[in-house]
Amino acid sequence: MVVLAAAGVRKSFGNLVALDGVDLVVEAGTVHALLGPNGAGKSTLLRILLGLVTPDAGTVDLHGTVGGFVEAPGAYPYLTGRQNLELMAGLDDRPGEVSEVLRQVDLLDRADSKVAGWSLGMRQRLGIAAGLLRRPDLLVLDEPANGLDPLGVLALRDLISELATGGLAVLLCSHDLAEVDALADQVTFLVRGRVGWSGTATDLRARPGRCLLTTSDDARAATVLGRGLELTGTTEEIDAQVLALAAHGIAVRSLVRESLPLEQAFVELAQ
Repeated sequence: MVVLAAAGVRKSFGNLVALDGVDLVVEAGTVHALLGPNGAGKSTLLRILLGLVTPDAGTVDLHGTVGGFVEAPGAYPYLTGRQNLELMAGLDDRPGEVSEVLRQVDLLDRADSKVAGWSLGMRQRLGIAAGLLRRPDLLVLDEPANGLDPLGVLALRDLISELATGGLAVLLCSHDLAEVDALADQVTFLVRGRVGWSGTATDLRARPGRCLLTTSDDARAATVLGRGLELTGTTEEIDAQVLALAAHGIAVRSLVRESLPLEQAFVELAQ
């Protein structure tokens, strides 16, 4: 089921064209990553989806409710975490259970302390809780892992995966490409206000790459490959090169991809 369908979205600020005909489709039960370099238009698009900015042209069809945050979640520092959420719940027409969303983001033990004394990571989790409080059909998360320690990042990944498995659509914007690689079902790259590439994470991982290797006979391997101790191409092409080495009696002892497919694609598309 399609939760969000945006078509031909345009937005300018004076002479600056932030978005130039962007299309985006997000389906229920999936994590859709929105990537791109700084200034690509990601924040503007997220603000449009959250109703904070009005597009100049195009359509945004949202089937259900949207929640989340862009850039950084806000909170009243002189109130407790629970009080912040209760205030938001009182303004909403379909509030969820405050204690439940605090439990989901692992903040129940600090819920009744003032936010002023919280770490950046805790404030990030409070922002996620606020987004979940709306019981949304689409959850927008902009750099949600910002300020989280490694254990917090792993817990966040588990939470996002659990939410998507439960049928929620998650639109994730992050510069942590390892995080995106672990979570995303779909990926859309924005470059200078336009969609530079969009497709499944599986398709992205199948893009041509480059791997470095060591073998039982490096000199012969370099001759067989004809290009030194490296393998290039799609996953299937690299597999064929490994099999070619084996056919010559050469064992592959290590095979290291130079970078994640997402990293390679990011560099290529951002240029």
